[in-house]
Amino acid sequence: MDCRVTALDRLWLTEAIHWRETHAGPLEDSEAVRLARREGSTLAQRIEARALWLAERDGLPQALGHWRQGARLALAVLLLCAVLSGASMAAAALGDGGRPVNVFWAVASLLGINLLALLAWCASGLLRGHGAALGRLWLWLSSRLARDSRALPLAPAYWALLQRRRLGRWRLGSAAHGLWLLSALSALATLVLMLATRRYEFVWETTLLGSASFVQLTHALGALPAWLGFSVPDSEAIRASGDAALASARQPWATWLLGVLLCYGVLPRAVLGLLCWALWRRGRRQLLTAPDYPISEALRERLMPSAERLGVHDAPGPLPATAELRPAVHTGSDAVVVAIELSAEQPWPPALPAGVHNAGILDDRASRQRVLEQLSAHPPGRLLVACDPLRSPDRGTLALLGELSRCAGATQVWLLPSEPLDLPRLEAWHSALGQAGFTHSAALPSAWLGSTP
Repeated sequence: MDCRVTALDRLWLTEAIHWRETHAGPLEDSEAVRLARREGSTLAQRIEARALWLAERDGLPQALGHWRQGARLALAVLLLCAVLSGASMAAAALGDGGRPVNVFWAVASLLGINLLALLAWCASGLLRGHGAALGRLWLWLSSRLARDSRALPLAPAYWALLQRRRLGRWRLGSAAHGLWLLSALSALATLVLMLATRRYEFVWETTLLGSASFVQLTHALGALPAWLGFSVPDSEAIRASGDAALASARQPWATWLLGVLLCYGVLPRAVLGLLCWALWRRGRRQLLTAPDYPISEALRERLMPSAERLGVHDAPGPLPATAELRPAVHTGSDAVVVAIELSAEQPWPPALPAGVHNAGILDDRASRQRVLEQLSAHPPGRLLVACDPLRSPDRGTLALLGELSRCAGATQVWLLPSEPLDLPRLEAWHSALGQAGFTHSAALPSAWLGSTP
């Protein structure tokens, strides 16, 4: 596993494997189970080891990197939209200065959508909903911009991982409040810039209500800004502004508008954003300290069997052969020789150096599973795999070579001498083994088998 993969990433990848198996059926995992049972002592360790091996085999760590790139790009798009939307709201609220600004229409333009979204988020918490539509939009955009089909299970798996500890609301809430905060700050900065460079007149207009209602509303909205030091128009200036714009009231109205936007648009989002972020950080620490792994009873029995079983239940899948994926940590200096599907004309076993053990011929599923279980339990220092070069280096043979190599400290392939010599097929073996990362020899490498690993 890549050293850059964090503890949260490990939980995430484990959840992604569980999500895939829940929605698409069990994966072929015979080798993953063997390695997990060898590497982990507790059930949780074995669950994680199995899932991470499957994730690495299927390229999920690389897909996770692509998803993160998409997430950063999606966040950049949303941040840009937040800045532009805040600036456009402020510009729409004040206009071009050619006509007086209706102060309450301006307040509604600056705060209306923000406050409605905030009320919806609060209501979703009371109703045990998820809320944070902007946060969910970010997850959706991240998956779309990842442009990697392997990243499909990552977003739902991440959401499922968070929801088991009720962290989804705080994680997405911190993102959503942050975006709304940026929009409000953009609106505030645009408002300051426009008020500093243009002359605006302020009025309020009504057909049904009296001036007393607007006096009370203005003072109520201005109470918190006034406590923070913002000026509020007096009652006479408010009443007079209902008939015509007053030059003397321009500055109090402008300051009142800035204070209202700061107190009811910026501060609530800043406080809630910090609260969500703090709750997310605390929950994340708890999640990493005591991870909660999803597991079925069938998987529990396979990873922590009451008795060791031999044999194989599922046919091996078409695994890519590679000698670099999760090599075994060898526990001794023994050397082992094993052969794959030899013909009757091939004599076996050969004369082996002292201390080299013969594991036999792998010619059926039972023998393969038996040897793989033995090698997984006691990884040898060196493993020599004998192959008949008269057979084609098919995908199944290369996959088996990959499994065997991951059960030993070092592995080499011995291409047995054959008569008649088939040069095209021998070249095919050399090419396939070279691409898979295996070294090979044409004679029994006695010196290599007897050397210290």
